[in-house]
Amino acid sequence: MNPLKAQLKDLDSPIKVLFSGYLLTVGIGYLFALIQILFTHGMADGKFGLSIDDIVYSYYGNRSGTVMETQLNGSMKSYASEEERFTIIQWTRDGAEEDEYESSGVKKIIEQRCVMCHNAESGSIPNYNDFKQLKAVTEQDEGATFSSLTRVSHIHLFGISFIFMFVGLIFSFSETAPNKIKNIAIGMPYAFLIADILSWWLTKLDPMFAWLVIIAGTGMGASFAFMWFVSLSEMWAYNYVYVEGLALQSEKLRVFSVKKLELDEQTKLSGVVCYLVKKVTGLVKGKVLCPAWSWIKSKTGKS
Repeated sequence: MNPLKAQLKDLDSPIKVLFSGYLLTVGIGYLFALIQILFTHGMADGKFGLSIDDIVYSYYGNRSGTVMETQLNGSMKSYASEEERFTIIQWTRDGAEEDEYESSGVKKIIEQRCVMCHNAESGSIPNYNDFKQLKAVTEQDEGATFSSLTRVSHIHLFGISFIFMFVGLIFSFSETAPNKIKNIAIGMPYAFLIADILSWWLTKLDPMFAWLVIIAGTGMGASFAFMWFVSLSEMWAYNYVYVEGLALQSEKLRVFSVKKLELDEQTKLSGVVCYLVKKVTGLVKGKVLCPAWSWIKSKTGKS
């Protein structure tokens, strides 16, 4: 039972507008966050779209090359021509010596293509007018530094947890999902947020954990989307979604699923979902987690 005895569809219109405004705003913010990921991490391997290589390069690094080379072949690829990128990469592979910085033509390219952003006012990114800072990015690419991971981790943990607290609070007034599903949906973002942050650190240590970054991010997004949709639909389209429209389709889906899975005919759709979650969890545990744990133990020599 709802402790405040309030339901989204019965709220006064000013409260609905307040809740909807917040949900729409954070929904747009979430969308832009995904776009930002595509244009930063998603370009780490030089190809548009998020892949395992992008995750590995971002956190573990591309140990076969330098930071400069990874950037020029990745997210910074469009800022210089192929010939200019080749000149810079060749200079870094030759040792990035200061006495060859100008004679090789690299200084001119850096001044024309890079220092417009990489300057003293650039904030957290290196200042290429300072040769020492430029020299630092010609070292082996070891991905994100521990200091940057610490900074980004605490920002995400504080900021995103507040977003999910308010989204979860609004969703808690919903009535169409049983308490078991509501508890899972409200708790999932926090579990996946912690897993997401932890996966950055694990991938920094071993690239095999890059999969966990994608799994955690997907789980966090799925729980957000579910709470977001249910909350808005109950406030503004309750009859159409849950009585006249989607409710009928859900009943057809329930009947079909119960028959295929050979469950009791009275099983609710939430029961079908819980059954499938248990099956998928068992499958992931048996086919992925247990073999992965065995592999880790074999590598670390633990019994």
